[in-house]
Amino acid sequence: MPYSKINPDDMILRDHLAYDRTVLAHERTLLSYLRTAIALLAAGVTLVKIFPEEQAMVKLGAILLAVGGMAAVIGIWRFVAVRKRLSVTYKKLDE
Repeated sequence: MPYSKINPDDMILRDHLAYDRTVLAHERTLLSYLRTAIALLAAGVTLVKIFPEEQAMVKLGAILLAVGGMAAVIGIWRFVAVRKRLSVTYKKLDE
């Protein structure tokens, strides 16, 4: 059912709790994006620092740094987009 057709008066405690679970799951998803990004960044820095003479390792480290940065940016971008959509939906429900 589209969110715009939900009648706020029809919401019961179960519906509000479902919304809260959705928000918490969304926050956990952001944390897993950031955890992945930190691990990739740490691996990239480690490779660059431990093997500065080996070009293959330095290149792999640079790739890991780039992918880690992209994972962080994508995670934050998705978090903001979904949070905006959830807040608009919930405001519609509270009116």
